[in-house]
Amino acid sequence: MKKLQIAVGIIRNPNDEIFITRRAADAHMANKLEFPGGKIEADETPEQALIRELQEEVGITPTQVTLFDTLEYQFPDRHITLWFWLVERWEGEPWGKEGQPGRWIAQNALNTEDFPPANEPIIRKLRQICALVGDRNTIPIDLISDLMST
Repeated sequence: MKKLQIAVGIIRNPNDEIFITRRAADAHMANKLEFPGGKIEADETPEQALIRELQEEVGITPTQVTLFDTLEYQFPDRHITLWFWLVERWEGEPWGKEGQPGRWIAQNALNTEDFPPANEPIIRKLRQICALVGDRNTIPIDLISDLMST
């Protein structure tokens, strides 16, 4: 059984939009939407992997990241640990650097059915934040901490 550690970036702009990409047709969970990120290498911390993956996949360098949540998920053929990071400041403009389609979507329009099932709790929390704080330029750190414990 494969065991993977994955660093994931929730890239959120001041308009309460999240940058998402579409998985390749030949990838695991083909054609699903995803938050950019990738495997954590043996010599990396989750935060280092996040920065590297976002540079490689979407051409940005995060300058402010906050751990949003961690979760474990069991697929039939693999066990994954996901480290979700909120990225609210970065250098560059995100785009599908590896040829994958990418776009901004309103945070409150995220739909769990469009993403791999492991993302469902994260999408629920992002939508819950929208309901709690409305239009804000940043998500309060204490709110993230409170939601991580739920």
